[in-house]
Formats: sequence, structure tokens, C-alpha cells
Amino acid sequence: MKRSSLLALIGALIVIGIIIWRKYTPGIEKGVKAPQIEGINHFGNQISLDRYQGKLVLIDFWASWCGPCKEELPHLKKLYDQYKDASFKDAKGMEIISVSLDRDESQWRSAINYYDLSWVGHILDADGAISARYRVNTIPHVYLINGRGEVIDNGVNLRGEILEKKLKDQLKE
Repeated sequence: MKRSSLLALIGALIVIGIIIWRKYTPGIEKGVKAPQIEGINHFGNQISLDRYQGKLVLIDFWASWCGPCKEELPHLKKLYDQYKDASFKDAKGMEIISVSLDRDESQWRSAINYYDLSWVGHILDADGAISARYRVNTIPHVYLINGRGEVIDNGVNLRGEILEKKLKDQLKE
């Protein structure tokens, strides 16, 4: 009898967890002002979201140990080269802020160098404060921020062709 009660309790907890998970929408809503990001990049320079006011900003939450994150890096490099000087609906140019969830600073630095990530907006979020502010619970997770600092879109599926289409949609006509 005790075993069946325990199994019923476990089953009920699983169902409750699934219901809560389905209703949970990760990330910050579209149109909301993006929280400030500040940190020191791999060169020792201060990086902040405010620094990129007037530009389209792609915020990439990633880690050097994350397979899907590493698979997306060549695509991000291509998009950066393609759009860094583009004119968007409400922004001139695009920048990337890569927020790494690595705990080991040397692995973070090595990955930046190994993958030849040319943008300067790299921040190590070893304590998880930035990812918590942005409600990131899975990586890779990308945010697009317009020139006014508002969230255009975000999500774990905002990569590859979907991300490229979203950038094209933001281009000035």
C-alpha cells in the first residue's frame, strides 16, 4: 500500500510540474525595455548594453561546453559580418553581446580565441546574475534588442535561419 501511495504522489508531482512548465514562458516580453548588462570583456574593457544605444543588439547567452551553442557560432560570425554596418528600421548597425555562462574564465577566453569571435562584447556571467535578470534557463538563448533598448524577440529557437529571417525583417526598406 505504501508503494502505491508513493507512486501516486510521484505521478501527481510530475503532472503538476508539466502543467507549470507549459505555462512558464522564459525570457522577457517583447516591447519591454531590456535590463542593463554590464561587465568586463576578455580584453579588460567595460561593456554595457547602454554603450550600444541606437544599434540593433543581439545578446547571445552561451557557454564553451554547450554543443548547440558552439554549433551556432559560425552562423553568428557570418551574421555579424553581414549586418554589423546595416541600416535597420530603428537602428544603425548591429552589435553582439555574448554572455557566457562558463564558470572557468580560462575556458571562456580559450573559446573566444579558438572560434575567432571578432566582436568585443564578450562578458563572463560566472555568477549567473545577468542570465537570471534575463530569465534564461536554457542555452543557447538569444535576445534581439532594438535601437531604443526594447526587446524585439527572444528564445532558444531564435537561431539559424529563424534568426537570419528576423534580422532581415528588421532591415530598413
